[in-house]
Amino acid sequence: MPVRPAVTEAELEAHLRGICFKTGPPRRIGVEIEFLVHDARNPRCPVEPTRLHSAATALRALPLTSLLTFEPGGQLELSSLPATSLSACIEAVTADLALVRPAMRAMGLGMAGHGHNPWHAPHRVLVDDPRYDAMEAYFDRWGSAGRSMMCGTASVQVCVDAGYEEPGPLGYGRRWLLAHLLGAVLAAAFANSPTSEGCPTGYRTTRQVVWSQLDPDRTLAPPQEPDPRAAWARYVLDAPVMCLRSEHGSWHAPEGLTFREWVRTGVPRPPTQEDLDYHVTTLFPPVRPRGHLELRMIDAQAGDGGWIVPLAVTAALFDDPEATETAYRIVKSLAETAGSRPAPRNPLWRRAAREALTDPELHAAAVACFAAAREALPRLGASLGVIAAVEEFTERYVARGRCPADDHLDALYTAEYAADHAPEHAAAAGPACAIDTTDITDPAVFTERPAGGLSLGKDTP
Repeated sequence: MPVRPAVTEAELEAHLRGICFKTGPPRRIGVEIEFLVHDARNPRCPVEPTRLHSAATALRALPLTSLLTFEPGGQLELSSLPATSLSACIEAVTADLALVRPAMRAMGLGMAGHGHNPWHAPHRVLVDDPRYDAMEAYFDRWGSAGRSMMCGTASVQVCVDAGYEEPGPLGYGRRWLLAHLLGAVLAAAFANSPTSEGCPTGYRTTRQVVWSQLDPDRTLAPPQEPDPRAAWARYVLDAPVMCLRSEHGSWHAPEGLTFREWVRTGVPRPPTQEDLDYHVTTLFPPVRPRGHLELRMIDAQAGDGGWIVPLAVTAALFDDPEATETAYRIVKSLAETAGSRPAPRNPLWRRAAREALTDPELHAAAVACFAAAREALPRLGASLGVIAAVEEFTERYVARGRCPADDHLDALYTAEYAADHAPEHAAAAGPACAIDTTDITDPAVFTERPAGGLSLGKDTP
């Protein structure tokens, strides 16, 4: 007979509904910023695990207010505490980076803001970790995109409060829908990962394509329904279990076992509420409700303060009532383009990944949204420096239908042109990267290249 679960299915569903959208006035803001760690003298050279372990030890001794962690490929992540204002969040993380960056330089290490590693194939650095062992084995069932996600991607994740219980511009239902439509605009505007192993992938945010090719039951958005709480609870319980934690041995889970089935059968052991909470941390939709809303679609940005602009724009469009109403009216029309398929596999998000702001519809939406954010920032108490940074980004990229990825592509094409017209210099610099001009119209999947890297194919998942 099946073992009776430690908690019932109804109790777990009620728990999920109670913790996923914690409503109230939007007052807090947070950010998680990731960086690719590289050798300061040669970014193309992977950093040895021993150097990264030494760096982790040294950085954890610093008096940081943010939580510091390292991802499987050695990416450094700083997760801020929830701040009571945009300015307070920026000041706290800036102060932490002022300690982290010089410490990294002293160890001969650099921190780069790219959404996807542009230099070399994904390589796992953090080994002998049962969570990452299980995650790697799980995602290997879906091809090589899982290892690329784990070891070669970096992002700026903005966290905003869920909003009011009541309907309206700041109601949690409206903000949930806004996040999934505006998310495509943010992904396009801040796209910053057009290459892999030195070659263009055909996308301006390769990171977003990588995420779209993982297990759909844990990386696609839940269905858009009138009751987001019910939709999220169902999504969580019906998602496959990635790992069963154990004090001894591996954490691998039976293939195809959903959390709901685990509860109903109690095999190999009855799950607990703590198991459910851990299960939620293994789900990676583009917007994840964890009491607050965690927006996960923005590529890591270059420069010491590149992360500030996406944080400021997102905060303004979510937390200023006038700006959020404007943004909602702007992006509501994008729902027709998105269609019924969930993000990031629907047409809107695919266009954001491939074309970014060269797409006329996304460009028009971005121009209007950035204008609304700029008007809202003084009302949120943003500093003149933050406002200037948003204005500069808008003028350099958004107004011109460009994104940071276009700078990388321009530089790559210029280098190739120079190499083609100066073969004696090209021989010294090494072989040029071949530009992939294949028109990929279907959802791309990553396949193994003979050299072990990633290439984009045309197979539909």
